[in-house]
Amino acid sequence: MLTLAIPKGSLEAGTLQLFKEADLEIKKTEREYNPKIDDQRIGKVKILRPQEIPKYVEEGYFDIGISGLDWVLESGADVVEVADLPYTKQGMGSVRIVIAVPQDSPWNSPTDIKPNSRISTEYPNLTSEYFKKLGIPVEIKYSYGATEAKVPELVDVVVDLTETGYTLLKNGLKIIGTILESTTKLIANKDSWKDPVKRSEIEEISILLRSAIEARGKVMIKLNAPEDKLDAIINALPALKKPTVSALYKTNYYAVETVVDKSEVNILIPKLKGLGAEDIVEMKISKLIY
Repeated sequence: MLTLAIPKGSLEAGTLQLFKEADLEIKKTEREYNPKIDDQRIGKVKILRPQEIPKYVEEGYFDIGISGLDWVLESGADVVEVADLPYTKQGMGSVRIVIAVPQDSPWNSPTDIKPNSRISTEYPNLTSEYFKKLGIPVEIKYSYGATEAKVPELVDVVVDLTETGYTLLKNGLKIIGTILESTTKLIANKDSWKDPVKRSEIEEISILLRSAIEARGKVMIKLNAPEDKLDAIINALPALKKPTVSALYKTNYYAVETVVDKSEVNILIPKLKGLGAEDIVEMKISKLIY
């Protein structure tokens, strides 16, 4: 059985939702940080800060964990990146570690930053490595949160995580560079990955999580089409691949089914009806595996 660490904080709600969609629902217990999953492949589950998870996975306290690529790289953890799970606090996609300065600053690029400038960040290692490559010596001050509030009185520059940039803008800052684009990752301990039994379980969990993400925003369309209208209907379908077509028993009709983007359905269904499609059904998809 696998031991699993999931993130507390901004990724927690999205992680709980993803596991629920994958039919691996994480159920809270009286011990808040020790939930359970009713799945024979998963034993212990722990909720921890995402900053800590990569190192704990590397050191073998957990077989697998969910954390951001930013924390994997910042911690220097030697782990296996099993799967990319592109969800964020606000939905799907990625986040960025950016360099920001006051809006009235003359600096418009990281190379404009003066030597020995003060930088506040929760990512001292990534920040130090970045500016070392630029050849600009800087004074890095570790931030324990509210990084954007520290300029200009306490520091000259902030290096912070953002999804939309709105909080930085609201606090009078402008983004002048990006250090890293980060996505959520399923990571594994290297020894666990080498173990044939555990690796099989990890890969199965990965398939379920990725299939739940792939299904987001997708629906299945099923319809019947008369033979003389079939080609026109199929040409109108924005299928991921070729649609499935099968003849209806002892008729000149065909059954057609395919997967399409949910965002297109309200335009697509009337169009299909106008082309002669009948018995159109829209079905929700819980998992999609390519």
